[in-house]
Amino acid sequence: MAGKRASAARATHAPVARPDPRTSPATRAAQLDRLVHDRTRLAIVSALAVNESLSFTELRATTGTTDGNLSVHARKLEEAGYITCTKGYDGRLPKTEFTLTDGGRRALQKYLDHMEAIIRHARPARR
Repeated sequence: MAGKRASAARATHAPVARPDPRTSPATRAAQLDRLVHDRTRLAIVSALAVNESLSFTELRATTGTTDGNLSVHARKLEEAGYITCTKGYDGRLPKTEFTLTDGGRRALQKYLDHMEAIIRHARPARR
């Protein structure tokens, strides 16, 4: 089971090539970074892009997810190297902090650039 899970994780996190502007919008949309494109993961990286770091509780409130859902999505982003997770204590209370890595910031910027290109192409020309 662990072998299947590891190979599935590698397939999910394969790098996505930069879209060719000559390809159709449908083809470009298919080339989106699926790791970032997921609604919850996009919310996580977006929240971390505008904050130096967020605690688990702050990120859960910001994204509106459950503990389990946030944990699963954060782990996928951490395995891809997009975020870091630091566990420690605040006094006697456990505290988990998340930060966006440089790679995560680049992936988000690439994703946003890609979406903007699709939107520009799909939007009718203004007169």
